[in-house]
Amino acid sequence: MAPSRDLVFELAGRVVRGEPRSVARAISLVENESPDAIPLIQRLHEKTGRAYLVGVTGPPGAGKSTLVDRLITLVRGRGLTAGVIAVDPSSPFTGGAILGDRVRMSAHASDDGVFIRSMATRGHLGGVARATSDAVAVLDASGKDVVFVETVGVGQDEVDIVRTADVSVLVLVPGAGDDVQAIKAGIMEIADIFVVNKADRDGSERAAEAVGAALSLRTYAAGEWRPPILKTEATSGAGVDALWAAVEQFRDRADDGRTRRRRERQQAHLRDLLVRWFLQRAERSVPNGEWENAVDRILSHAADPYTVATELMSRICRSPDDARAERTQS
Repeated sequence: MAPSRDLVFELAGRVVRGEPRSVARAISLVENESPDAIPLIQRLHEKTGRAYLVGVTGPPGAGKSTLVDRLITLVRGRGLTAGVIAVDPSSPFTGGAILGDRVRMSAHASDDGVFIRSMATRGHLGGVARATSDAVAVLDASGKDVVFVETVGVGQDEVDIVRTADVSVLVLVPGAGDDVQAIKAGIMEIADIFVVNKADRDGSERAAEAVGAALSLRTYAAGEWRPPILKTEATSGAGVDALWAAVEQFRDRADDGRTRRRRERQQAHLRDLLVRWFLQRAERSVPNGEWENAVDRILSHAADPYTVATELMSRICRSPDDARAERTQS
């Protein structure tokens, strides 16, 4: 039986108090797209907006999880609380996350100031899960000072992290062709900070130079943030202090940019909700047989796709009163 609205509001209160089990339950509700997730997020919304959101993205095997683990240790040493949403590929059998970054960050498992959650993409493209924004909102409302969002390994077109985080960190690794990937416009333009991890490997200097050469082709306005290129060794912790210093410098210098980015993030989230709800309404409004008939008309050249789409839009968007009047006339 679904929880009552009173129970959902009680859960929201427990999330705001930072109770780990309630935070976990709330994230499960939004990840599973439970009907209770909507009133829950509505209740939590006024408590969000305080956490600083750090996106960590890059190709598979770049050491993102180890780097985030080191950053957690650093921010905890400074008295800050941390949350992590680690987005993993989906299991083809269960639909759940299959890498389990909580295992790789197990050193923080007993720390009440840290909450780590692996989340499956469930087929959603862009490097993050569909429910990531709402899961981040739960951690934000629970009082976490910093929320890290680690994406599934991405290619140059999977750049949704820029619409999720206040600062985007792109992690590369030498010797895997990442210098070439970084030059491709899509993934390079999302990064506020570049990191060449595993810098003890051969080719790290070449990778950093390739990124620097690509950045030199861009034109920056006076006072505009120029992404730094840093080297780290996540396994030893080398360079992590400098990385966090760069994150803080970006945060301190980019107050206007932070406001703009958060506005863009909410706009993108609103669009995503409207698209999702419109498609759900479309599925309810047009029976499967009519969808098939529409496709057959296009295949047989009886109608073009735009005409069919216009007809379907007209049917989907008509008001309930119009639909009742049409049934009465027939």
